[in-house]
Amino acid sequence: MTKFDKTNVEGEFVKTKKMADLQHFILKAVDGSTNGVILSNESFPDVDSKQVQAAVTSLAAREMVTYKTLEKDLWTLTEEGEDIVAHGSHEMRLYDEVVKSMEGLKIADVGKVLGNSGKIGQQRAFKNGWVKKEGDVLVKKVDEKPEDTTAKELAEIKKQGTLANNEKELNELKKRKLISKTKVISFEISKGPEFALEIKKYETDLTIEMLQSGSWKNAPFKPYNFAAEGTPANAGALHPLNKVREEFRQIFFSMGFTEMPTNQYVESGFWNFDALYVPQQHPARDLQDTFYIKEPSHAREPEDKKYWNDVRQVHEGGVFGSIGYRYPWSGSESTKLVLRTHTTAISAAMLYKLARGTVEPVRYFSIDRVFRNEAVDMTHLAEFHQVEGVIGDYNITLGDLIGFMQRFFGKMGVKQLRFKPAYNPYTEPSLEIFSWHEGLNKWVEIGNSGLFRPEMLKPMGLPDDYRVIGFGLSLERPTMIKYAVSNIRELLGHKVSLDFIQNNPAVRLDEDLV
Repeated sequence: MTKFDKTNVEGEFVKTKKMADLQHFILKAVDGSTNGVILSNESFPDVDSKQVQAAVTSLAAREMVTYKTLEKDLWTLTEEGEDIVAHGSHEMRLYDEVVKSMEGLKIADVGKVLGNSGKIGQQRAFKNGWVKKEGDVLVKKVDEKPEDTTAKELAEIKKQGTLANNEKELNELKKRKLISKTKVISFEISKGPEFALEIKKYETDLTIEMLQSGSWKNAPFKPYNFAAEGTPANAGALHPLNKVREEFRQIFFSMGFTEMPTNQYVESGFWNFDALYVPQQHPARDLQDTFYIKEPSHAREPEDKKYWNDVRQVHEGGVFGSIGYRYPWSGSESTKLVLRTHTTAISAAMLYKLARGTVEPVRYFSIDRVFRNEAVDMTHLAEFHQVEGVIGDYNITLGDLIGFMQRFFGKMGVKQLRFKPAYNPYTEPSLEIFSWHEGLNKWVEIGNSGLFRPEMLKPMGLPDDYRVIGFGLSLERPTMIKYAVSNIRELLGHKVSLDFIQNNPAVRLDEDLV
């Protein structure tokens, strides 16, 4: 393997920056060698090294040459190092000035004679034992002139690019900032199976003219590079809410739940409020809290008149052992259309349907949008997603509710939970669920739960000892906790960063194995 020689290429090397000319020079150099050449950055000093590498790679892709990349460290002289090679080291210059002075060189005159290098030269000459101090002057300490090893070593580095087997001296010269290290990339190039001095032009497209003339049969085509990376495709990305939603769904499925149909955003006041034993005077039914539909404004009354009348009676005077709310219940108020304020309206319809057949233990869940006429702040929106779960079984208790909530949230990696007694019109007893939010550094309400009241279940026709646990939580708050988002408006709305949506990985909720 011989080193690349410019004179091997048609005499004198011609400076060029054209890729084709560069490739021809490389081919001629390889052709003139019996066992290949070594090509380095120095071979084409006026051409960018990346362009040289591109030329070699292109020839290799055509199988005209084969190559191996060689890397080695090369030491080069700094400006100060070049000055020492030309004029001697600072310590040698100081020694020469001391020898010139018959009575010794005054220390006060070192800077005047040698300038900025005088102080360094004095220190190095003392260290080498070349000079000594007598009073206020410097005199020589050796009889014969010492060898200027610094200049000699720098000259060798300039010629060879290194000091053979002398790492200690290299580090010393580097500390003195006389040399610096650079990386030299070389290519060991040999002839390939398709070697030729002329570069073939490969066809990249099969044209209709080739097919018509038949020239495609003998045309050389550029081979496909199956290892090449494709152009990154601009694709959509799942919103973090959808990622967490899907993880919730898998948790529900793993715990034996069935998903309820929730593709109905508009509900009647009957299913959204009355069937849940929410009185018609409740603040939640005010315009300040609920969005009402203007056109059409009312729904039809339920076809099951017995259920309709039982709900009316349980509100007005009480039946099934209840005293009711004791107010005049309005059918017109009950049929008003609203944007559903919770998905519990769907749960009520599913329980009513269950009561029409064989009443068995069930587990239902839903995840979908609900709407509240609320002021928007960092933790509230007028439109959000509710996660709802319903468990129906015989003789279940509040203890079952708390135990299930701990297992359910444990599957999401939420370990720190608190339960607080609360009031809900359709559950008794009721519990609010709180979780510790690391981003906000406080306890945040993440859900509400309870056992559905008999006033809600008995009008449906469910047995007396059949009880139902209900719980609901927002999808947004667990997502905020998982992605450490402090402001819900950075999760939904015009303030959302598209980078946040595209670059966040799919969430993996840490399953509790206990």
